[in-house]
Amino acid sequence: MNIAYAYPWDVVGDPAAPERLAGLGVEAVALAASYHSTRAATPYHPGHRVLDVAHSAFYLPVRPEAWGALVPASPSWTAPDAYLRARDALTAAGLKVLAWTVLTHNSHLGAAHQELVVRNAFGDPYTHALCPARPDVVDYCERVVREILTVGEPDGIILEACGPMGFGHQHSHEKTSGADWNGHLADLLSLCFCVACAGGYPAGVRDLVRAAVDRPDPAVGSVEEALGAAADEVRAARVGLSARLRARLVAVARSVAPGTPITLHANPSPWAAGAFAALPSGEPGADVLVGNCWGDPAADTARLRELGAMAGPGQRVGAYVLVLPPRPADAEVLAGHLAAYRRAGASEFHLYHAGLAGPSRLAALRAALS
Repeated sequence: MNIAYAYPWDVVGDPAAPERLAGLGVEAVALAASYHSTRAATPYHPGHRVLDVAHSAFYLPVRPEAWGALVPASPSWTAPDAYLRARDALTAAGLKVLAWTVLTHNSHLGAAHQELVVRNAFGDPYTHALCPARPDVVDYCERVVREILTVGEPDGIILEACGPMGFGHQHSHEKTSGADWNGHLADLLSLCFCVACAGGYPAGVRDLVRAAVDRPDPAVGSVEEALGAAADEVRAARVGLSARLRARLVAVARSVAPGTPITLHANPSPWAAGAFAALPSGEPGADVLVGNCWGDPAADTARLRELGAMAGPGQRVGAYVLVLPPRPADAEVLAGHLAAYRRAGASEFHLYHAGLAGPSRLAALRAALS
């Protein structure tokens, strides 16, 4: 199945959007139902060309009775029921609609509730990153899933940021690249030391992380080497956070909408902290495991093979394919990538992003899919 990703504002107010998306050769649209702040190009919309999405928002009506300690914000840049309006328009064009659901990445709630966010070994808060070790955060994620399935009635749900976020994921006006905290240093800076997480690590881990970040040893090239004997216990704590949240959300989804397919944005690395949560041992409760394919094609295909190796009977593997820069707007290059991902086991192409890509890129995507 081919799935184009889009925002509600790409569709609401643009009567031509559903047929344009259907004309790409896709069967479904992953439509954002809960999403973080961004600044988005809208190259086709009759009413605007750039949209400033100032904060994380929920694109279904925010019913007060549905929420607990954490309540999502409604958008002011589009209709408060934009997801429902876009869903109906896309369905009328013969497309399935999957609810693209961003969970712990929420700078609006993080800024308002800094006691609930990820904190690194130096005590710095990541206000875009709600920590799933906190019960209020897990409760919020459950309510997001329940409300989307109950009110949104999608043809499927896609869970993104279904675990702890970390240092490396983009935030507003990101200016951290010059510090060269890449690879395992970024993973170390993604370890959470909030009051709920710190007690789950062996003694001395905070000092090991600080030392590795401030005095990087060129001979140390992995988190395991930096943490030494503590690595296994820290890894188990981190993987457990994602696994427990995932189990809760899968259970909620199955109880509310038993037949609705569940897709996970997943990363086989146990140290993953971001939109693609750590999934080193698989997840039998999901229908589709989607791996990020935005980087080096060799690394992307290796990641897909890892996901395929952990997939259970009947589970599918999807490739999250970038059609934006720095990838060229070239149908032949894109078709080559798709073929490589297919050989690596992908049976679904999740195409990012049909609302942000300009006309030449959509033309290349259409040709590559055909």
